[in-house]
Amino acid sequence: MTQAIVQTEIGGPEVLTLVEVPDPVPAAGEVIVRIEAAGVNPIDVKQRSGARPLPPITEPRHFGFDGAGVVTAIGSGVEDIAVGDRVAIRDTRGTYATALAVAAAHVAALPDAVSAAEGAALPIPAGTAYQSLRSLGVGEGDLLLVHAGSGAVGQAAIQFAIAWGAQVIATGSPASHDRLRALGAIPVAYGEGLEDRIRAAADGREITVALDGAGTDEAIEASLALVADHDRIATIVRGWEAERFGIRAFSGGSPIPLTAQEIAWRAEALPATIALIAEGRFSVEFGPELPLAEAAEAHGLIEAHAARGKIILRP
Repeated sequence: MTQAIVQTEIGGPEVLTLVEVPDPVPAAGEVIVRIEAAGVNPIDVKQRSGARPLPPITEPRHFGFDGAGVVTAIGSGVEDIAVGDRVAIRDTRGTYATALAVAAAHVAALPDAVSAAEGAALPIPAGTAYQSLRSLGVGEGDLLLVHAGSGAVGQAAIQFAIAWGAQVIATGSPASHDRLRALGAIPVAYGEGLEDRIRAAADGREITVALDGAGTDEAIEASLALVADHDRIATIVRGWEAERFGIRAFSGGSPIPLTAQEIAWRAEALPATIALIAEGRFSVEFGPELPLAEAAEAHGLIEAHAARGKIILRP
């Protein structure tokens, strides 16, 4: 039997339960992956608690969109993937488990230089950052402002922007500033007086683009004040209010769906980021690593903002 984390009601972390389910069997176009690591994302917490509404629960709801592991079986019609291949998983519900059936189109090869934990840490954060910056046209000559630069999406955005020739100012708590500097960004503490500190960090340069991962009024207000072209400001947190602010939104509760090109960019991000890690040009900051059975503890840490770095579950 396969073990998996599920919920049968909306609530706190305690509604997450470890259960046994039948072993998955690959349908046409699918592979079975033995999960070695699952990434825990804020969206998991929001869906579990009802903060991000989903249809009513009519059967046990499985958790986790990101993971990595080893292919153990292959369905008909699958090419270029073999049993024993190491892969990372994107856009597939249920990675909080010991095994999972995954559409072959939603896995990316993991070279030996990239760990399962790194592969599991990437899909949603790297995909969001990569697509957001592509949508905003970030590149050579830009000065990008990233709010919540120390988060998983923020750190990915910093690294992509710098790889593409931009400079970056990133907001975060003082405890995160050494990490932000190590990634190549100029760190700025959030809080009262944020706009003035960002201006000082820019040192006379024009801030041309901004990505909000914080969702605070001060972050959005500072972006509006500092970036002349409001079409180059986006939020990934307060999407439902983006139109009111006159800015763009990518998911984050936005009523406007991603375009086909943006969906393609999110898919492109996973193999692109894996390649950067293998080349030593991208790094992941890890937080606690917990057993699968302690998924509730992982959600509690996120809700309490009690852990820095990416939380990984190990089946």
